[in-house]
Amino acid sequence: MTEAPVRAAASQSGMRQQNLALVLRTVAEDAELSRADVAGRTGLTRAAVSSLVDELISSNLVQEGPIAASGRAGRPGRTLALSDTGPAGLGLEIGVGHLGACVMDLRGEVRVWRRVEVANAQRPPAEVIDELAGLARDVRAEAEGFRLHPLAPVLSIPGLPGQQPGIITHAPNLGWHDLPLGRLWPGPDTPRIENEANLGALAELWSADAPRNFLHISAEAGIGAALVIDGRLYGGERGYAGELGHMTVHPDGPRCPCGSRGCLELYANQEAVLRAAGLHEHAGIDPVTELTARADAGDPGTLRAVEQAGDALGIALAGAIGLIDPAAVVLGGAYADLGPWLLPRIHHQLETRLTVRPFDLESVTASPLGRRGPILGAALHTIHEILRSPSTAA
Repeated sequence: MTEAPVRAAASQSGMRQQNLALVLRTVAEDAELSRADVAGRTGLTRAAVSSLVDELISSNLVQEGPIAASGRAGRPGRTLALSDTGPAGLGLEIGVGHLGACVMDLRGEVRVWRRVEVANAQRPPAEVIDELAGLARDVRAEAEGFRLHPLAPVLSIPGLPGQQPGIITHAPNLGWHDLPLGRLWPGPDTPRIENEANLGALAELWSADAPRNFLHISAEAGIGAALVIDGRLYGGERGYAGELGHMTVHPDGPRCPCGSRGCLELYANQEAVLRAAGLHEHAGIDPVTELTARADAGDPGTLRAVEQAGDALGIALAGAIGLIDPAAVVLGGAYADLGPWLLPRIHHQLETRLTVRPFDLESVTASPLGRRGPILGAALHTIHEILRSPSTAA
């Protein structure tokens, strides 16, 4: 006798959550809408929209702005916008040569940013994690000054997260394997762990005018890639899709630590380019900034090293493009900063090798997000979860 009302209540609650998400996403798409405009776009009644908006305002997810210029008869309403206070995304990043943290509000604006250059591959994991947790505490404290309340963090790593939460299965360039980050993290908010190449691709996907099918490739100590198909990340059968760094570009080349020969990483990762340019990494100094400065100054050794990396990338990308036929290829990470020197050589290799099929060379571009892509993707991960399900912000 009591089962039907329980199911009905659950159904009504679920429907309201769906409608809250619908209204929130509608406001996110256009900050010039009034309640009446939202009703018109969603098909919900004005009374329902008004109630839903009131709930979103009370949850600090939406705020009202100036009077909307609707041109309709009757009393005009106020515009609605995502709140610039309240729930926020907290993105964290462990790189081989740096740590990062940022807080992003619901509008996608970065409000707090920290980056520390440090050689993490040479330190005990517990020490790295403790320093990152301290960085997270610092940005949380600063964000609270803006009346922002970051939710549980998302962590970008140059490796693979485990099947179980809180585990880093494989981060070879850090030297970490089956690392229980959840046990090492000081405090209750253990970060959700995600691969840095995937997060960089998601940041691109969620930016304006992104294609729904593209290949994202980035580099630091290693080379990572992520494939987006029909607006979704493609991870492969076991989550290993995107290992472009170990595609063979010179079969007779030197032995790679992976066991193969002539892998792309041996010619085009950060260490390879620095070595070819006659440069060395130094603690506290950003090597990509130094490379970019030298290339910009026309240093012959640096230009030669970057161009050689561009040739290797072009060879690898020709194979990838021939296999998956993406609409675009986006260079992220260090490649974005070095794009002006890499792209001409990549375009040359693609033009030489992709002779039996049409491909627009101009669709291979450097990301406007630069090296910030993975950490922005980490913070955006939380923002998009809120937009899909406003109850996650509670």
